[in-house]
Amino acid sequence: MNKAGFSGILKSAILALFLVGAVIPVSFAGQTVGRQSMAFDSEPLSIASPSGQTHKFTVELALTPPQLELGLMYRDSMPADHGMLFDFGTPRPVMMWMKNTKLPLDMLFLDQKGVVTHIQENAVPYSEAIISSGGPVAYVIELNAGIVRKLGLAVGDTVTSATISGKLGK
Repeated sequence: MNKAGFSGILKSAILALFLVGAVIPVSFAGQTVGRQSMAFDSEPLSIASPSGQTHKFTVELALTPPQLELGLMYRDSMPADHGMLFDFGTPRPVMMWMKNTKLPLDMLFLDQKGVVTHIQENAVPYSEAIISSGGPVAYVIELNAGIVRKLGLAVGDTVTSATISGKLGK
């Protein structure tokens, strides 16, 4: 191949890379905006301690793979009595992180009966550190950081909601 032919191929390759590079960020930006506005159903949820004290919340439901992936990312605020319930279907070890999550959170890990098996308090916003369930779990609840301490929530507490109760009857 002569120098002129190679130069033409090189220019075409550079132009192609430029066009691909110009299109990809627009596509990803569109996905991010779409994900930020994803709809979540919600339901009431109660957390009861063995001593009989009950705390009520309204939780959004993360049920589908895109919802489980997005969770509370990109949120600026959340009411004190709200949270998110992640339903993983069947019990399994779960690993969470706070990437793209602005809110500090408390995480409660639950077995398939809704019993709290592990708690992670004050997860740090934007951290990519892995937060492990410490064993198989079916659900995770994310609440505003400080709620666990304020309400005295603990391992052994029992969580009830329509989502959890619906699976117990099956």
